[in-house]
Amino acid sequence: MTDNAQSFTAGNASLKENEFEGVYGPYSITRTDELEVQRYRLALLLCGLTFSAGLGQWLMIGPSWAWIWLLPMSIGLGLALHWIHIYLRPLHQALQLLWALGCLGAVLIALSVGTNTMLSTINAEPVWTLAIGPLFAALTGVGFKEFFCFGRPEAIGLTLLIPIALLGHLSGLMGGEVVMALLASAALLLLVLALRKFGMDAAADVGDKSVFTYLSNQQANQAL
Repeated sequence: MTDNAQSFTAGNASLKENEFEGVYGPYSITRTDELEVQRYRLALLLCGLTFSAGLGQWLMIGPSWAWIWLLPMSIGLGLALHWIHIYLRPLHQALQLLWALGCLGAVLIALSVGTNTMLSTINAEPVWTLAIGPLFAALTGVGFKEFFCFGRPEAIGLTLLIPIALLGHLSGLMGGEVVMALLASAALLLLVLALRKFGMDAAADVGDKSVFTYLSNQQANQAL
């Protein structure tokens, strides 16, 4: 067998390995899909690392400069929401909207009370949680998606702990130590979730692309 023939055979084998049978027909995982999955996982890891680092600095040093970790955390979450594969567009757009509202709320808090006191202000005045809450609601949505698709226990922990902590703080039913413990647990679970995803096949994160094609065709037909 010649080198060209061997290359052609190898190419066909590689293509077949990336072909799948979906609910609404066959689909293939492209190199673009694989890159998007890799970027999603890196963005989620950035979010988990900075979330954990920010809370760690707050607990060990104080909240004065812990706000700076909100910047890479928000960027990581925003990129993760850009590359995440969610075929229900309204849900995907809702999570992105929550992220944008949360970022805007964080900016408004910083402009109102100053960056160095924004976290201590949220701690002392729970009503400010409403401003930054949508950012963490978007993160909770990512956790829910990961649990719904893969059933990971750390994902359901992340999905439950963040809203419980924020609602507990907002309502005044939880003390600061309890809220911080819940958030720290959620941050660590997010980090575990992000790290474990690197051992998964990219096709798992992409999901059934035939569903996306079907939904797109349905929307196109309705628009006619």
